[in-house]
Amino acid sequence: MENTATDGAPESALTHRQILVIFSGLMLGMLLAALDQTIVATALPTITGELGGLDHLSWVVTSYLLASAVSTPLYGKLGDLYGRKRLFQVAIVVFLVGSVLCSLSQDMLQLIVFRAVQGLGGGGLIVLAQAIIADVVSPRERGRYQGYFGAVFGATSVIGPLLGGFFTDNLSWRWVFYVNVPLGILALFVTSAVLPAGLRRGNPRIDYAGSAVLVTAVTCIVLLTTWGGTEYAWTSPTILGLMAVSALLLVALFAIERRAAEPVVPVGLFSMRTFNISTSVSFIIGVAMFSAISFLPLFLQVVNGASATNSGLLLLPLMLGLLTASVASGQVISRTGRYKVFPVAGTALATLAMLLLSTMGTSTSQGSVTVYMVLLGAGIGLTMQTLVLATQNTVPAKDLGAATSSVSFFRSMGGSVGVALFGALFNSGLASRLDGLSIPVGEGSTFTPDALDALPADMAGQAVSAFADALTTVFRYAVPLVALAAVLTCLLREAPLRKFTHGASPGQGPAENGHAAAPSPAGSAPDAAPSLS
Repeated sequence: MENTATDGAPESALTHRQILVIFSGLMLGMLLAALDQTIVATALPTITGELGGLDHLSWVVTSYLLASAVSTPLYGKLGDLYGRKRLFQVAIVVFLVGSVLCSLSQDMLQLIVFRAVQGLGGGGLIVLAQAIIADVVSPRERGRYQGYFGAVFGATSVIGPLLGGFFTDNLSWRWVFYVNVPLGILALFVTSAVLPAGLRRGNPRIDYAGSAVLVTAVTCIVLLTTWGGTEYAWTSPTILGLMAVSALLLVALFAIERRAAEPVVPVGLFSMRTFNISTSVSFIIGVAMFSAISFLPLFLQVVNGASATNSGLLLLPLMLGLLTASVASGQVISRTGRYKVFPVAGTALATLAMLLLSTMGTSTSQGSVTVYMVLLGAGIGLTMQTLVLATQNTVPAKDLGAATSSVSFFRSMGGSVGVALFGALFNSGLASRLDGLSIPVGEGSTFTPDALDALPADMAGQAVSAFADALTTVFRYAVPLVALAAVLTCLLREAPLRKFTHGASPGQGPAENGHAAAPSPAGSAPDAAPSLS
């Protein structure tokens, strides 16, 4: 049964100013992790020129994403058991150590290994920041803060490539990693000073078997989506083997978690409608967002002739739509206490945007594409953080971190699966459209403006037309999937937002500003709700 406790409970004793100070530390941590998902991309050609290892180039990105993906659910559960403050600081330290090591790398293998270390830290920064804000701010007031989380996530998708290009061109590619050090030290100092300390839950029992199976299963899924259609054919023994192993491990994980005393993925969460809808829609939103980020710059470069140098700016309209919608919806939720309308409207808007993107062709102007991107960004912004809020408002206190990490995890997995699946569909569609035209260009990954410039005018026109048709077909496939998300959000139950935090209880006394109560004294009961320390 979902937790629907609400009004009549007291609000908490932290003032808005205190919350903003805490929030600044959390935002710095989230900025580190979100920025590093994108900042390296524009530096990769220079990195390979200095370190070599071109054949392993993709692993510079994959190693980070893999380590981040496998560690996210673990951070969520460990935060529930041991408290989140020190765990958040550990994640910052691990991330900083990985950043320094990356900047000192002397060959490609070292860089790949140290990027994985970075990912192990980065996996905890985003999910723990979202869970900590849930510890100190009541759901009724949380919308205004979580809207900014969504804005940071979206803005770094544009800022990252721009900063990476700036550092590479004007300083050195190593500054892509050096820049994390002052930010990380500042985040560590701020969180040490302002995050309230609390208590861990009794005598926690770690689910070692479940953790091991989960890490292995996620590793197989990430490798499957990364290698499929690129390193190996989808029908190759390697990919089919990864599919089979992933399926078996997920079945084994379910069986283990049903019996575990403190499961890393609490099976009981899957009996809650809000949790199931939030994770499902987050998966679909991940598909839509990461597919757009991956394929829209290709369309603008090849079809509209935009410069690849400014590839980060090409997505600025999408991110502005996401940022504005995320912040505005958070403010409205805090004022009204109503949130269901935002994911319903957001997924409907995203469906419309995908439908419009599927109509693009060689005659579509860059202005039209800009409008479509703004609509898609707004749809994602209205939905993404609201689903986290809805989940946190209904799950039990003991599962807050696990539930929050699950929503983030499903969104990341949606991105991996979506980019891999739609990439395969795009390459297949492009190959079939070019078949018989005798046009000497490769698949989508090698289909560049430079390759087109080398063709005669008539061949170039045919190639661009084939490219546009193949790419817009990808968005057409996404329309029914995002429409499904719109249907699912209509089934979301709107439980009134609580005016107290999980760490507070209705009997704690007067409230102020809807924020969290002061930390419990040292003598509090060992089975108290999860704390921050």
